[in-house]
Amino acid sequence: TERCGPVPLIGDFHYNGHLLLEQHPECARALAKYRINPGNVGAGSRHDDHFRRIIDVAVRNGKPVRIGVNWGSLDPAPLARLMDDNNRSAEPRPVREVMIEAMIQSALDSARMAEEYGLGHDRIIVSAKMSGVPDLVDACRALAARCDYALHLGLTEAGVGMKGIVASAAALAVLLAEGIGDTIRVSLTPAPGGDRCEEVLVAQQVLQSLGIRRFAPQVSACPGCGRTSSAFFSEMAARVQDHIRSRMPLWRRLHPGVENLTVAVMGCVVNGPGESRHADIGVSLPGRGEDPKAPVYIDGVHAATLEGDALVGDFIAILEKYVARRYSAVS
Repeated sequence: TERCGPVPLIGDFHYNGHLLLEQHPECARALAKYRINPGNVGAGSRHDDHFRRIIDVAVRNGKPVRIGVNWGSLDPAPLARLMDDNNRSAEPRPVREVMIEAMIQSALDSARMAEEYGLGHDRIIVSAKMSGVPDLVDACRALAARCDYALHLGLTEAGVGMKGIVASAAALAVLLAEGIGDTIRVSLTPAPGGDRCEEVLVAQQVLQSLGIRRFAPQVSACPGCGRTSSAFFSEMAARVQDHIRSRMPLWRRLHPGVENLTVAVMGCVVNGPGESRHADIGVSLPGRGEDPKAPVYIDGVHAATLEGDALVGDFIAILEKYVARRYSAVS
């Protein structure tokens, strides 16, 4: 926890969590939250005992607990019971519906058991994770309708690269737009040598795109078309984005509110001036056949015109001055 600094550290326990927490009390105290997977906390009579022992440690240390059900490790007891009931039914439901119901029952039964063992209602978070977007949406909608516990959202085993990012964003956006969810996780398979922080950046962008939270200035840029004769505008947008990202640790400390800043880097006259005026600060680069000048707009007003090889650096200098002026420095 010393290396994490102020970042909360969560213990995600499987199989032997009761032993780890009991045998390492310093760890139990240092963790900010525990996660229990009802599907692998123990089988048969050991299930309830192991579960209770984890809850006992959480109660003693005043820690919240997430009851995290995953369809890849679903508790077989409620699933078998529901499957048997479904097979005996005159009108059996599709297996998918039974599976979702088993996940919901596992989460809610475990949450109620945690309360019986002394954990406060407001110290319980529940989640039901699946790897299919429609499945997750249906499960979380049903779970939210049947309880008032805090709800954690996440598409489990979302996958690699673009597939994982798009699938996670699609599922989370639907649920968050409906007001469902209190915490989120994006689960991506990292590329070899990749940065696990990508999961956090994607989660932040989902929240920021929906207007729920703000983490950093947003840079708008056009997609490019026949009017953009080179990749200069996209390269400039990337440089501006990289500059903002590198400056955010200092800006966040010195200029509170800078995360609300909007920036536009546009590629031609079609939408460039309009988008640049809508942003707090924006530049409209010349497209094919246009006058090789780039007007800069600040707070909707034409403030400067840039041209030449130093255009990118000049715009970044204007951006720096704007941040310092608009967002009062903290001493």
